[in-house]
Amino acid sequence: MKPLHRHLVNTSRKVLCTAALAASLTTAAVVTNTSTADAGESEPTPDSPQATDRGDARLDLPDNVADPAVPPAAGAGEGASGIPATALDAYKRAQTAVAAALPNCKLPWELLAGIGRVESVHASGYGLKADGYTERPIRGPQLNGQGFAEVKDTDKGEWDGDAVYDKAVGPMQFIPSTWATWGADGNGDSKRDPNNIYDAALGAGLYLCAGDRNLSDAAQLDKAILSYNNSREYVNTVVGFMRQYQSGATQVPNPPAGTYQPPTSPVLPNPRTTTPTHTTPGRGTSPTTTPGKTTNPTDPAKPTPKPEPEKPTPTPTPARLAKLEAVGSTELRAEAGSAFTAVPRIKAVLSDGKPAANQFILFAVEDDTTDGTNFGKPGKAHLAVQTDAEGVAAAPGLVAGVQAGTFTLRATGYDTSSQFTVNFKGFVAAKPAPAPADLLTRSDAGAAKPLEVVAGQAVKGVEVQATAGGKAVAGTRVTAGLVEKNEAGQWVPVDPAKAKGPWFKGAKDGEKLFSADLGPSGVDGKIVVPELLTGDVAPGTYHLRLITKENVVLVLDVKVTAAQA
Repeated sequence: MKPLHRHLVNTSRKVLCTAALAASLTTAAVVTNTSTADAGESEPTPDSPQATDRGDARLDLPDNVADPAVPPAAGAGEGASGIPATALDAYKRAQTAVAAALPNCKLPWELLAGIGRVESVHASGYGLKADGYTERPIRGPQLNGQGFAEVKDTDKGEWDGDAVYDKAVGPMQFIPSTWATWGADGNGDSKRDPNNIYDAALGAGLYLCAGDRNLSDAAQLDKAILSYNNSREYVNTVVGFMRQYQSGATQVPNPPAGTYQPPTSPVLPNPRTTTPTHTTPGRGTSPTTTPGKTTNPTDPAKPTPKPEPEKPTPTPTPARLAKLEAVGSTELRAEAGSAFTAVPRIKAVLSDGKPAANQFILFAVEDDTTDGTNFGKPGKAHLAVQTDAEGVAAAPGLVAGVQAGTFTLRATGYDTSSQFTVNFKGFVAAKPAPAPADLLTRSDAGAAKPLEVVAGQAVKGVEVQATAGGKAVAGTRVTAGLVEKNEAGQWVPVDPAKAKGPWFKGAKDGEKLFSADLGPSGVDGKIVVPELLTGDVAPGTYHLRLITKENVVLVLDVKVTAAQA
């Protein structure tokens, strides 16, 4: 058994149990093909640079970072685990993007979270920021053959800062040569950076799904994880965390950067020994030929002619997705809260110039300042659409947020190693203010009758409607108050200290209010008036005034009659 580092030993009992279960599910044989992850082929194998045995964990973080605490208020059940907010968002967005690109893969975000947990504890301790970058770089140890397989430098130190040997980099610990092929732009900033958890999570998802894998199949899941790190214990631990997250995961705040350093020379198993593929003449073997001489058993005087090499039959290269292009304008405009009349459309084109039919395109609302632009449902900011026979995909149903602002609608198409993007710029204008009401009228069922009530009973069910030019006006606010006429014959509010008429119930017990602010009116222009109480009111006629800020007035007479003896 390979030694596990401390933060893997500190896994919950449930993780260890699921890891044991995973061992029974992960039985695929290790493939011994040559490296493919950096050769642009369709499927990485456990012999690719990415799958060099890099141990189970190279980080040595404090317990509170290695095992993030779940806040008690979160209400998480047994086995629930904390994942920093930005990391959780990155894993889920990557799942959505991969599902659009490779729907048959069935990539669960919990698998990405399991890998992120083992590789870097979700970038914890390195100052994970909301944009997906970290305050400190995350780099694994030098792959120099001392405890690890040897991987000579492939990026001239661009990503790992080492021009002699490669190091795994970023939250998902990509080997630079692997990133050169599988790097992705997961946050729409036109960069592909393994140090950004959004980019790294999407790149990892595409890498794991390569070769038309279906990750709901246990053997293919096993093969995918082995192609990421060729270690049985690594597979078991990743699957253990994946099962744990599937049982419940809770978002926790991004932890701050620490001052500790990951070990540069961790305790790891000895590197694999290799068996020589040839023997040296004179050491237990006898050469059958003399180097430099060719013999012919039938005629020693004549050299054996070399056979003509067979010409290989060229294999046609299948056309691949080559570009996306906008169909029509890339500007989208609407008023706040309204549907966009222009439907964003893109066309997907193959490398042979033909339309890319049945290609999944992911439309995603990003950088939104409009408070909720969505696809017809609050919170639905993504839409996966399949192109038609002409390679065209449309994203209908886009509704503007409730306030003025801008957003970006990103349309992205993927293949196994590339992605193509078209950005639409959205502009949401404030909704024009409606014309103010010019009339208030009673609109309740008893509007044709005067308001009359027996003392001690409540005046209720009163409703008024605000209109302008005969049409209902939404958003109208009114002040309702008891009034009386002054010496000049003008309506003025009653003096609360002296008032004896009906009142509105206040928030406190026994509190009497003689005015109340009402509204706003709905789209039908209607406003309901609260109940007026008459518990100790003397019989008589009182007056209720409703007035808008534009000074539109409606005065209602309220007749209180004496109770019968």
